[in-house]
Amino acid sequence: MKLSHINALAEAAENRSPVAFCIRLTDGFAHIFPDPEMPSELSELAATALAMDQSETVIVGDTKWFIEARNPAPRIIVVGAVHIAQELSRLATQVGFEMIIVDPRRAFSTADRFPGGVIRTEWPDEAIDKLAPDRRTAVVALAHDPKLDDPALIRALSSDAFYVGALGSVSTHAKRLGRLREAGVAESSMARLWAPVGLDIGARSAAEIAVSIMAEIIAARHGKLHVGDRRR
Repeated sequence: MKLSHINALAEAAENRSPVAFCIRLTDGFAHIFPDPEMPSELSELAATALAMDQSETVIVGDTKWFIEARNPAPRIIVVGAVHIAQELSRLATQVGFEMIIVDPRRAFSTADRFPGGVIRTEWPDEAIDKLAPDRRTAVVALAHDPKLDDPALIRALSSDAFYVGALGSVSTHAKRLGRLREAGVAESSMARLWAPVGLDIGARSAAEIAVSIMAEIIAARHGKLHVGDRRR
């Protein structure tokens, strides 16, 4: 692999840019998709590989290419370093998500409580702005404190995050929607918000609630959950 390719792939990873490394198996010649100089058929196959998140060997004309899909890791940004977040962090890591915990309360936001997680202690709106949720990012507000949850949700609902959820009862959520309206959040944006968060499996303990949240996030990621399916 050329040094230029190594540098380009490292930059893409740092910027969370999805790319596909396409190498011609006969001689090692390579493209990094997207690349306007790539053959159109190879570009289409690379785009499909990224969309499917699957690397594969393909034939273009009479030539074999290996397409390595390099999507950024899926991640969950959790606002609120609470007990449910601890349980969710364990589950998320096991199924391949990067876990980011956002909470300015440093007594709760510690490496001991969240081993393996990335901890951010800025105020949630500042952290969300810096993290820039993309289509491989879920955002979950668990602080149960409007001062922390609401600013994060306002930012998240205007982002490309594939899932935005918030903890709270039905009545708590109704009050939350009122605050978001007062803050100028559009109804179409609020329709993206899954709250009370998590699939309705009768969860009670922190661990069970984390399972319900993780299941809902996985369902949303794989296209099994849509706004029109809302049960609330």
